[in-house]
Amino acid sequence: MKMLTVVLLVITLSAYAAPPKREFYEIKIYEIANADQEKQVDDYLKNAYLPALHRAGISKVGVFKPIEADTAYYGKRIYVLTPFKSLEQFASLPETLLKDNQYVAAGKNYIDAAYNNPPFARQQSILLKAFSYMPQLEAPVLNGAKNERVYELRSYEGHTEKIYKNKVHMFNEGGEVTLFKRLAFHAVFYGEVLAGSRMPNLMYMTSFDNQASRDEHWKTFSNDPEWKKLSSMPEYQNNVSKINIYLLHPAEYSEI
Repeated sequence: MKMLTVVLLVITLSAYAAPPKREFYEIKIYEIANADQEKQVDDYLKNAYLPALHRAGISKVGVFKPIEADTAYYGKRIYVLTPFKSLEQFASLPETLLKDNQYVAAGKNYIDAAYNNPPFARQQSILLKAFSYMPQLEAPVLNGAKNERVYELRSYEGHTEKIYKNKVHMFNEGGEVTLFKRLAFHAVFYGEVLAGSRMPNLMYMTSFDNQASRDEHWKTFSNDPEWKKLSSMPEYQNNVSKINIYLLHPAEYSEI
């Protein structure tokens, strides 16, 4: 009887367990001017940055590049997606890295690059907070060859802060996140942009085995009765002012 009581108590407590804490994400974008800069950044990320993040307790870091067909449109860029458990972990990372002797040694060529031979043309960072309906990053399980996979990064800007929040609500309480999951879009993250060059804004990333799979998924999504119903609701009209779509493939050393 006592054992049964304990089991029932554990079940009851688990039912009321706090949901996972919402993560924070940094999307760092390197703009590179030539093949030499691309190699310098790749070497730094692969041999210094990612191993140092692992030692700092950070895993599942994604590194992506524009699909070649789209290079002319996007310019040559390298996207680095890093998840953080807290804002404090994000803010303290630069100091953590510089205290890591292995990182400093492995990243010397990048860290100590001369002014007339920099490893990138420019760099920007976007800070995000995970959506409440997908509070943590998920590394997708894909079956296609890694060099054929497509990661689709989308940015939805809002006309105003209030209207932008309406689109976030549409994703969460409105059911858009759930719809993407049902249709197997293999979402990596959904996030509210806290700081970036384009505001107010939300961003999310989905993933596919290949380009054909990506196109077929969006066709299915557009024709889905649930989406047609959701997108026609009066309360969710005109809640996006601009959409940017970036089609990416993973670097060979990407963990996502």
